[in-house]
Amino acid sequence: MAKSKKALKDEDTKPEVVDVPSQGDGVKVEPPEKAWPQPYDTLRAYLEEIKRYPLLTREEETQLAIRYREKGDLDAAYKLVTSNLRLVVKIAMDFQRHWMQNLMDLIQEGNIGLMQAVKKFDPYRGYKFSYYASFWIKAYIIKFIMDNWKLVKIGTTQAQRKLFFNLRKEKERLEAQGIEATPKLLSQRLDVKESEVTEMDIRLTGGEISLDAPLDHDSTDTHKAFLPAQVTPVDEQLADQEAKAILHEKLMRFREGLKDKEAVIFDKRLLAEDPLTLQEIGDQFGISRERIRQIESRLKKKLKAYLEEEVDDLELLQESLIDT
Repeated sequence: MAKSKKALKDEDTKPEVVDVPSQGDGVKVEPPEKAWPQPYDTLRAYLEEIKRYPLLTREEETQLAIRYREKGDLDAAYKLVTSNLRLVVKIAMDFQRHWMQNLMDLIQEGNIGLMQAVKKFDPYRGYKFSYYASFWIKAYIIKFIMDNWKLVKIGTTQAQRKLFFNLRKEKERLEAQGIEATPKLLSQRLDVKESEVTEMDIRLTGGEISLDAPLDHDSTDTHKAFLPAQVTPVDEQLADQEAKAILHEKLMRFREGLKDKEAVIFDKRLLAEDPLTLQEIGDQFGISRERIRQIESRLKKKLKAYLEEEVDDLELLQESLIDT
C-alpha cells in the first residue's frame, strides 16, 4: 500500500495512483476495479472518503507548517495534505471543461501539486497556505492538460508552447492594425517555423472531435450541452493561468532578497488588495511618509529590473494579466 508520507519525502517520485492518507498510512484513491467498476463510482467513493478529514483554521495550518519546516514532522505534513484534499477537487472541477474525461486524472495531478506546496511553503511569510497551495495545484493540473490534451495534441517543445500561448493573440494584434496575419508573418513575429504556425492554427481552430458526439456510449447528452454559449478560448484560459503562476513564483523569489522595510512595503503596499498608506507604514517604522515613498520608488524600479531579467516575454505576460 502506497505511503503518502513517503511521497512527501521523495519530491521526484510521482505516484501512479493518488494517495489519500488514512490512519498514518496512504490509502489508494482508486478502489479495486471489481468493487467500483464505473468512473463515477470511483469519484463518488473518493469524495466520500475525503470528507473524513477535518478542515483546519489558518492558525492550525500555520502551526503545522512550522512543525514540518522546523522539525520535518511528517504527521504535520500529513494533516496539511488531507485537510486540503477538497481544495484540490474544487480546483480540478474548475479545469474539467478542458479535460472531458475522468475527473480523477486532474485530482491526481492536483494532489501531487498539493504535496509539493507542503514541501515549499514558508509559514513565516504570512500567506494563507490554501492560497499558496492553489498555485502549485493549478500548475500541476495545467501541465497535465498540456501534456495529454487529446483535442489539440499540444506538444511540449518550447516552440509549440510559445505558439499555443501566443498565436491567437498575435493574430488579433496584427488584424487590429489592418495587417493580414499570414503564416509567414506570424512565424517571423513569433520566431518559429512557418509550418509550425500552420499546424498549430489548424489544431486550435479545427476541433478533432465533434461536439455533437455523445459523452459516452450510453448517454444522450453531448459535449456541446455542457459548454456555455460564449467561452474564452482554451489556449487563452490556460495562458492566463500559467501567467499568474509564473508571476507569483517570481514575486516570491524576489521577496526573498528584500530588507525589512522593503518586505513590508512589498507585502502591505504592492501586493495587498487593501494597501496601507505611506503614513501608516512610516509610523510603523518611526520614519517619515516621504522616506517610505522613496523606498517604495526604488523598490518598484528594482522589481521591474528583476522581472525584465527573469521573465521571458514580460510584455506578453503583462498583457495576459491585464486581460484577466
